[in-house]
Formats: sequence, structure tokens, C-alpha cells
Amino acid sequence: MSFTDRMTRCPRPFEPDQGVETRARFPDVAPEPGELIEGAAGCSPYLRTLCEKETAWLPGALDAPEAALEAVLAEIRETAPDGVAKGLRQAKRRVALLTGLADLAGVWALEEVTGHLTRFADAAVQVALRAAIGVEIRRGKLPGVGEDELDSAGGMTVLAMGKMGAGELNYSSDIDLICLFDETRFDKDDYHDARAAFVRATRKMAATLNDKTAEGYVFRTDLRLRPDPSVTPVCMAMAAAETYYESLGRTWERAAYIKARACAGDIAAGEGFLATLKPFVWRKHLDFAAIEDAHNMRLRIREHKGLGGRLSLPGHDMKLGRGGIREIEFFTQTRQLISGGRDPDLRVRGTVEGLARLAEKGWVPGDAAEMLTRHYREHREVEHRLQMLRDQQTHDLPTSDEEFERLAAFMDCERGEMETALLGRLTEVHETIESFFAPEDAGEAEEIGAELDQDIIAGWPSYPALRSSRAVEIFNRLKPELLAKLAKSMEPNEALLAFDGFLRGLPAGVQVFSLFEANPQLVDLLVDIAGTSPSLAAHLSRNAGVFDAVIAGDFFAKWPGREALEAEVVGRFEADEDYERRLDAARRWCKEWHFRIGVHHLRGLIDADEAGTQYAELAEAVIGALWPVVVDQFAGKHGPPPGRGAVVLGMGSLGAAKLNATSDLDLIVLYDAAGEESSDGRRPLASRTYYARLTQALITALTAPMAEGRLYEVDMRLRPSGNQGPVATGWPSFQEYQKGEAWVWEHLALTRARVIAGPGELAGDFEAFRCELLTEKGARERVLSGVADMRRRIAEAKSPAGAWDTKLGPGRMQEIELVAQAGALMAAEPGRDVAAGLGACVAIGWLDDADRAALAEAYGLCWCVLQAARLLTDKPLDPVNLGEGATAFLLRETKAETLDEVQARLVEVTGAAAEIIDAALADEGKDEA
Repeated sequence: MSFTDRMTRCPRPFEPDQGVETRARFPDVAPEPGELIEGAAGCSPYLRTLCEKETAWLPGALDAPEAALEAVLAEIRETAPDGVAKGLRQAKRRVALLTGLADLAGVWALEEVTGHLTRFADAAVQVALRAAIGVEIRRGKLPGVGEDELDSAGGMTVLAMGKMGAGELNYSSDIDLICLFDETRFDKDDYHDARAAFVRATRKMAATLNDKTAEGYVFRTDLRLRPDPSVTPVCMAMAAAETYYESLGRTWERAAYIKARACAGDIAAGEGFLATLKPFVWRKHLDFAAIEDAHNMRLRIREHKGLGGRLSLPGHDMKLGRGGIREIEFFTQTRQLISGGRDPDLRVRGTVEGLARLAEKGWVPGDAAEMLTRHYREHREVEHRLQMLRDQQTHDLPTSDEEFERLAAFMDCERGEMETALLGRLTEVHETIESFFAPEDAGEAEEIGAELDQDIIAGWPSYPALRSSRAVEIFNRLKPELLAKLAKSMEPNEALLAFDGFLRGLPAGVQVFSLFEANPQLVDLLVDIAGTSPSLAAHLSRNAGVFDAVIAGDFFAKWPGREALEAEVVGRFEADEDYERRLDAARRWCKEWHFRIGVHHLRGLIDADEAGTQYAELAEAVIGALWPVVVDQFAGKHGPPPGRGAVVLGMGSLGAAKLNATSDLDLIVLYDAAGEESSDGRRPLASRTYYARLTQALITALTAPMAEGRLYEVDMRLRPSGNQGPVATGWPSFQEYQKGEAWVWEHLALTRARVIAGPGELAGDFEAFRCELLTEKGARERVLSGVADMRRRIAEAKSPAGAWDTKLGPGRMQEIELVAQAGALMAAEPGRDVAAGLGACVAIGWLDDADRAALAEAYGLCWCVLQAARLLTDKPLDPVNLGEGATAFLLRETKAETLDEVQARLVEVTGAAAEIIDAALADEGKDEA
């Protein structure tokens, strides 16, 4: 379509004579574009001047505006060095005139206008930099750099910041640039000469763009966003800049780098530098402290600019004032900073795109994002009209009636209509964003929670989390609501004590308190946990980052299963190639899901059996994702695994897919070198040594205490020969051992063995061998003799920790598991859980249905108590020390009215189970006698 066909609006000439006079210069222009020129020139002295200077060029440009813009950009890129200053200024006039008219006519939408202005800025910076660097190269001032490196500026890069970085330049923007050079390209002796040359080139580039001549100027250029600009050169070494941000970088600088983009010079080096800053900009945990920083920044800007007080239109700053452009940008950038460390999809530069992503991900309500986007575009259009009038870098609305009338004509609307719409938009933006940055005070803490133990509360200021004034400020706003919720809990002072343990254990408070303030539902969750599970509350104080999971996804959604979990953690690994950072990522991820299972169990969303399955699937997913990473890391030094590789077996509770909140992992690693004597790598190892060290690498990956703690404790005593044997077992020797040397207890253990990770072919061979072995080694007399012996040995070696120890003791979990394993071995039952084993006992006639039901009932009650106990405390369960919340949880899980009832049932059902087991093994005992 032609320019005319695309026009949707047209300004009215505020000074008709000026408009008519300018239009007369274009007799061959069609009526509609002619009216546009008349309206623009009749409102804007600046556009009138440009029309007069570009009378010959403009008609053709209006016929094909996109082609005209491309021609301007192509022309300046071919400009000779001595013509750069003049050529850029002519190009600036033409770009300003064309974008201004296309904007006023509605031919180009806002994003097209700002995008075209930004493309011109990129080209202008590149041309100016190339010319400046060329001077230094020709003078021999850049050591080792030749003319062939002009386009990459000899290792210097220019970062576009702010609106230029985001592709959002306004009509009369200055451009914010940071200039850096790659010091690694130069020898130590040449470093100072190179830096001096880059500094001179930067100043020359800035002057080319910034200086006003008879031809005008190109862009006002600001280099002050670099680190510590009062004492650093205008072009810095990348290493020095990186060191600054790592040690001294502030939140506003993090926000600035959301929009940063390499725009000129050595683009690859610039992108590499930005990649190194990702950990600085995007924090690994949800960063709600950024809200407080942004709010304080807003207040400082208001104070500095004198922008406080009631919102009124005359002289109002559309950028920095209440409800203005910067408010929307701050809102967007702050939300991006909060969660962008965890979600790379939020790492976008543009404000409109940022709001869309935040709404899509659920961080901003969709209607709020839509409203802010609409008002942001409208604000920017007003800003552009203000700047088009006289090419001034202004954001202020007029202060006189005459200028308000001029602005209304420029926007082709009535003044009253314009003012009403403006005030409504500014007010709506301000109220929305103010409620986000400065939530209402919940009241005076002193008047709330008077019934709580004040001695405990009085000790809080001495805790590490409350030693900074900023943490105290946020906590004081949070405290009234927190105390109110603690006071309403079932047992207020017990909940207070547990919360006190949480608070005492926090090493720092700003992040966590900010998170609570922005997400009040987390306070409810914490009070619920504190009133029920002091051990879980203590865990939270050491790992407060797990709260991220509550607000960063479908925390209360259906359990996804192992396959989806494994895919998710693999995705985390793909985001970072560093091995140790991958291990830490696995730890963070696992803690979040572990916490989720605990909370779901605590709140009754899942029962003990479902919790057991989920804990097991979580461990399987971690091992399944981590094993290939460990193998690849090891293979990088010693070569790929010799032969068919290795599988990781889950034994015990992991093999049976039933873990509790504090379970360690019983593992065995089997390998098949397939006759290969050694690996083939930079540092080859004998196959046996290779797999032993590879296994140790896996154990270290799981158990090493790193920055994010450890994943699991690992027990490998179930391997052949226990702790005396090699940590990895060869497949042929494993088969020989199991067939000829293994004890009954080792065959019983295999009834629960399951491949967790490793190559499918070897995994299939193991499972086939396991089933075959169960058939061969299930002779009744041999199995029952071994079981009786094991039962006796366990009873002699391990004593129950008390009446509430549901794992050890006659008729309790370990004995029932032993019976189930015996039944599975004798019946060659491939199923691994207790239910399958007890069913096998009935199938072979060892137990009857009543016995099976009684053992299952005892096991089920013991399991419920054990799962609850492991979630409530890391010590043996002692009902005397259980709080009201914990007691209520335990009673709900066991479907009992009182703890006495639970204990009586435990005694009853485990006593019955012990009698059944005694009777089942009695004949064997008589035979032995």
C-alpha cells in the first residue's frame, strides 16, 4: 500500500499560515500527504525547518518510506571517513523527518518508529566508531591492529544501554553507551598504548555524534553509565568492568543491563562480555529485594527532580513523573529481575515484550499488563509529540494554555479530551504501580500479637537476618501481619517458637523478607509449617530459596512423574556447561521438589504412600539426569566408558520406590567392560580402575557438600563383599558371585533391586538375570533358614529407639519387609514392593490371606507413622514433645483421635504381626534344633 493508503490520522495546523507556506513547497505531493505536511509544519517549527531543508528528497521518500530509510542507512555506511560528520547529520535530518511524518500519520506504529530510530543510531555509532578507530590504526597507535579489523574496531565494543539497547529510542533521545575493549588481544607491554588509543577513539566517536555544527548534530551521547564514571576512562578494559560489577554493582546497574546490547565494533566480544554478566544481572533465586531497591530509586528520583505532590498536568514530566513512562519501565524491569534468573524467557529487552512475557508466565495479571502496555504506548506517543515540536529532549507537558492548544492540534484532538485522557492514564498507571511498590502498612506490631511470648520477640533484633537497617525496615512492615497470623494459629506460642528457630537460622533477611512482603501467601505457608514441623521450618531457614518454588510455577499442581522431572532437571543442566554449577543446579532443583512433597504431605494433599513414591521418583530423576553428566565429565579426561558402560542399581527402599523425607540411597554400580582392558582417552585408565573412579565421581556428585548443600547420603554396603569390595562391580563377576558365593540376605536384597540409570541393553540383561536368579535361589528351606538367622542377628544388633520406633522391633517394618522379600525370593516374584512380596507369601502357601492382611495393616500403620515422623523431626519421635500442629498432622495421617489410640494400635497390630512371623518361622527353627 502507498503512504496515502496507510494514513490513519493527521495533525491540525496550529499556525495555519506556516502550514500553508510549507505545503506550497511540495506542489506535486498528493492531497493527503500534503495535508500531513501542512499540519506538521503548522504545529512544529522543527519539522517545518526539516521540510524546508529536504524539499527535494521528501516527496520520493513519502512514496516508499521503508525503501527511503534503507537507502539512507546504506549511504552512510559507504561514507568516506572525511565525510562522516556531515553525512551523518544529513542522514539524521532525513530520518527525523521521515519517522516524524510516518508517526504523525499512523503509517508506522510506535514500535516501528522507535525501531527505525534505533537502527539509525546503531548505524551512526558504527560509522563514527569506524572512522575514529581508523585514525588510530593509520597512526600506528593500536598495536598489532590493521585496516582489516576496522569493522570489529580492533577489539573495542560499544554497548547500547537504555532505550537504544531495547530498540525503543524516542524521537529526541540521547544515546547511552558503554565502551569497552578486549584486553586479552594485546600483550602486557602494549596494554597502555591500546587503552589510550581506544580512549581517544571513543572521545572522537562521541564528538562526531554529539557536537553541534552548522549541519546540526546526530545524537546527544552519554557515556556516564559505565562503572564509576567519575574516575574511570571513557573506554574500559572488559576485565576491569567485570570486576566492578561482581564486587560493587548495584541494583540499578543490574536493571540497566536488562536492556544492554552490543551495537557497534566487535559485536562478538560485546556479546561475550554480556554473557559473563548474566550471574550479576540474573540472580539464581527469586530476587524480591529488587522491589525495595526500585522503590527507593523511584523515591530518590522524585525527590531529586521535585516530582512529589499531587498529580497535575501543567509541566508534568511524562517520563519521570507520577504514572509516567519510567514507572512502567521500573515495574517491568523489577519483575524481570525478580524471576529472570530462574526463567530465561523473561530476559527480554523491550518494555512491551517484557510485560507480555510477565503476563504469559503469570508474574503480572493479564489485565494489568494489557493496561500498562496500552498506556505505555500512548505515553510514548505524547512524548514524541513534545519532542517533535522543537527537537528538544523534553518530557514535560506544556505550562501555558497556548502550548497545550498546540499539542492538542498536533495530536489532532480537542484540548479538553486530550487532558482528560492524559490525566486518566497517568492516574491509573500511578495507582497500579504504587500499590505494587509500596503496599499499605498492616498496622502497628505492638498492638498485634500481645498474647505471644514477648521475650522471644524481643530477641529478634540480635539475629543475623535483622542486622542490616534495610532488613529491619522491610521486616517492620511485615511484622504486624506475621504476628497476627502466628497469634491465630492452633498453638500460638509453639508456632512462635518454630518461627523463631526459622528466623534465628536465616543468615540474611533482605531477600526473604522482600519475598514475603511481595507474596503474603508465603507467610501463611510459613506459619502453617512452623506450627506443625519445626524441623521443616529449620530446613527452610537454611534453604530459604526453596520458597521460590511456591511462587514460580504450579506448586500445587498434580505430580508430574519421573520422566517429566528428569526432563526438567536436564533442561537446567543445558543452561550451564560448567560441571560444578550443574551440580549446584541439581541441588537447588531437588530441594525445591523435596520441599514441595513435604508441604503437600503436611497439608494433606497426598498421603504417606504417595509421598513415598514421590520422594523415590525425585531421587530417580536426579540420578537419571546426573549420571550422564558425571559420565561425560569423566570421559572428557579418561575417554568414553570401555565396553557396554555401567548401570546404577537402586537397592532397598529406593529399589522398592518408597522413600521417606530423610532417606539415604542404597546404590550399586555394575559395569561391563566387554573385554576391553582400558579406556581410550587423554589419560587412559584400566577398565576396573576407570569404573571404580567413575563410581566415586557419582558418589561425590550426590554427596559432596557444595554451595547448595548435598543431594543425598549414599550407602553402597549392599554391593558384593560390602565395604570390603570394589565400589563398582564387573558384570561377569557379579553374576558369578550371585550364583556361587552370595549369602541369602544378598539374594533377598536383589528382590528389590532396580536399574535407575544407565544403558538400556545392560539394564535389560540385569533384569533378566535377576528374575532368573530368583528362580534358582528360592529354595524354601535355604531362604527360611537365612531369614530366621537374619531376624535373630538384627534383633541382637539393633534395639528400637522406643515405643514409637516403627522401623525396628518385632512385627515392625524391617521384619515385615524381610518376610515380603523372602516370599518374593521363594516365589520368584519380580515385583519389588511389600505388597507384591506378601502376595507371593500367600501364593506359595507360606501365609494365608488373614496373615497377609494383618502384616499389611501393621506395615501400613508403621509406614504412616514413620513418614510423618521423618517430616516432623530429625530425632526419634517423642509424643511428649510434639506440638499441637504436629500432633494434629500425625492423627490425621493415622486416622486416630488421640496419640494414646495410635500407640495402642501400634502395639496391637505389630504384636499380631510378630506372632505371625514367629509362627511362620517356627517350623524352620524346630528343624534347625
